[in-house]
Amino acid sequence: MAIDQPSGNAITAPFGVLAPAVEYMVDAAQRSLLYLDVMRERGNQYRAHLRETVPHVLDYDAELVIDGRSLERPVNYALARIVPPPKVEISLTRRPFVVVDPRAGHGPGIGGFKVDSEIGVALRAGHPCYFVGFLPEPVAGQTIEDVARAEAVFLQKVIDLHPGADGKPCVIGNCQAGWAVMMLAAIRPELFGPIIVAGSPLSYWAGTRRQHPLRYTGGLLGGSWSAALASDLGNGKFDGALLVHNFENLNPSNTLWTKQYNLYSKIDTEAARYLGFERWWGGHVNLNADEIQFIVDELFVGNKLSTAGIKTSDGAVVDFRNIRSPIVVFCSKGDNITPPAQALGWILDLYDDVEEIRSYGQTIVYTVHESVGHLGIFVSSGIARKEHSELSSNIDLIDTLPPGLYEAVFENKSADMASADLVVGDWVMRCEARTLDDIRKLGCNDASDDRCFEAAARLSEINLSLYRAFAQPLVRAAATAPMAQWLQAVHPLRLQYEMLSDANPWMAGVGRAAQWANEHRRPIDKSNVFLALQEAISNQIETALDGWRDARDAWMERTFFAIYGSPAVQAMAGVDPSAFRSTRKPGKTWLHHQVLQARINELKARIPVGGIREAVVRSLLYVGMARGAVDERGFEMVRRIRSANDGMPRLSLAAFKALVRDQFLMLLVEPEASLAAIPSMLPVQPHVRERALDLLKKVLSARGQMDGEMIERMKRVELLFRAEPGPVTELPAITQAAAPDIESRKAS
Repeated sequence: MAIDQPSGNAITAPFGVLAPAVEYMVDAAQRSLLYLDVMRERGNQYRAHLRETVPHVLDYDAELVIDGRSLERPVNYALARIVPPPKVEISLTRRPFVVVDPRAGHGPGIGGFKVDSEIGVALRAGHPCYFVGFLPEPVAGQTIEDVARAEAVFLQKVIDLHPGADGKPCVIGNCQAGWAVMMLAAIRPELFGPIIVAGSPLSYWAGTRRQHPLRYTGGLLGGSWSAALASDLGNGKFDGALLVHNFENLNPSNTLWTKQYNLYSKIDTEAARYLGFERWWGGHVNLNADEIQFIVDELFVGNKLSTAGIKTSDGAVVDFRNIRSPIVVFCSKGDNITPPAQALGWILDLYDDVEEIRSYGQTIVYTVHESVGHLGIFVSSGIARKEHSELSSNIDLIDTLPPGLYEAVFENKSADMASADLVVGDWVMRCEARTLDDIRKLGCNDASDDRCFEAAARLSEINLSLYRAFAQPLVRAAATAPMAQWLQAVHPLRLQYEMLSDANPWMAGVGRAAQWANEHRRPIDKSNVFLALQEAISNQIETALDGWRDARDAWMERTFFAIYGSPAVQAMAGVDPSAFRSTRKPGKTWLHHQVLQARINELKARIPVGGIREAVVRSLLYVGMARGAVDERGFEMVRRIRSANDGMPRLSLAAFKALVRDQFLMLLVEPEASLAAIPSMLPVQPHVRERALDLLKKVLSARGQMDGEMIERMKRVELLFRAEPGPVTELPAITQAAAPDIESRKAS
């Protein structure tokens, strides 16, 4: 834009003390014209986007691999291969990444919206990338289960295309795609490498009072009958604009004022960014009636996903405890759609402690951002360069973590940092061991809260049955296809685009007027008193809208708990306070106990089995457990040692992962016996043992000098490595910190 015009002083000089006011009026008039023109461009962009055959906002070229409409059970999803940009080198030996975008009212592409995105950072890390997107209209009759089975076909195809990759695909599920990915992983675990779920709700009742009002909406509407009504009015389809409208209502100050004012006040620099985002935000897509009904009944209101309460059509139970791949959960305290409690509460629903997580062989890693909002998790360049970049470049580290619960912590790389040459990028990722108490601190319901949500879920079932019996036949008879199309066309979210586009004849002269304003643009001086007044008024408007939001949310919360906390309402819904907790928590199966015991017996029998490879890994884990964290520098040192083949046998990543897990579990099950067996596993040559010791020290010192308990453990390992080959009968006792109560672990 031509913003390098001379100051408006020449025009305003004759006005004397009124000059600042005149200068402000000129600037405000020009900004208003330019703002209106951006709105016109937004409307035209919206109309052009809808005319595209496959509308999306990917910033990358893509090649179609599988069209879901050609499958046995057709769906409107597709698998595409991302074409790497020039100068970006891809390694076919690295595991592929598959990004699945959410179908929550918007169109696909947000995972590759720009260069600094989930796809962008994975490509720069050398991984082949694939994208799972969808068309605006669903295939008639498709269900959520059909979509899941289609995605299973997609993942198998990716696996077949990369037979030489060093691991199964890493799958990223954004927002609502996260729960869909987790459901599939629970019934087809063999298809998955590490799973990253970003901003994904998995435990729908969880939250903190006075902070997360969206979870009350279903109960206040009387349950899921309203979703059935909306689908019937849509002639069998649910308008995605309704979901987007719900999201926008969460923050009215941003929706009604801040977002638009930010454009108006920065009209000379903000237009391109604004239009880029609006291209995605305005691309509404539809769902079938059966799809939205499943989502509302089973997830949002029923909360059956995190309690193993969902079954597939062939009877398979969707139980997250069946997932065998590492699960990475990325959430934020600033996310008012998926707060940390909803992203992580499923862990509390399924497990009693970390030892139970380990008993299922699961690795769960979470990271919590302090402030970024829901959309920022996917679209923020800063988040892409930090969290997504670190997770992508360290995905092999995550895949080899021993079973347990960890928090991923990111630290700035500095020049004086130990082993800085082992760090790729500007951040260092460290996975620190956590317990379920750390999850509870993020906010969770008590039993009385859950009874209220259970009462709401049961009354929802009653109301839905009443609607289907008495009202649905009448609504379906009246709701024709033309009526459904008209209702979509007049939705306020669509009208705001249509009315400010060139389709409106009243907008005909806006483009020319904006061009004139741009040619004569005279930006206001930042010291102008009226500009300061404008900012003050804007802040007051934002504060007033925030106050109204807070009052509304407080009323919603009080009303919800007043209704569903009533003993009479709970009794009418059949909620028994004395038996409620035991009926909601998924049970422990006899089969799991038997399989676990067999696994423990197998590990005990294999404790003395192995050679230098097993002895080194076992010793490394034993010493490293005192630190309670795994740092990417140590893993990078291991990787370089493996690559150099420095006297150590080579292993594939999958075999190395299995080795690490087995040795870790042996140390948990029988710590004394596991350590005592090390001398007999080592070769007799002293120089080979000393070389292995040097490797151990290199890896353990990559993060910095050892201290405290690590030094004591390292001394014990040195004794083991220098002992005579054969059974070791006398060793220093393991400290209580090094050997937790093994019997209690077995019992759990």
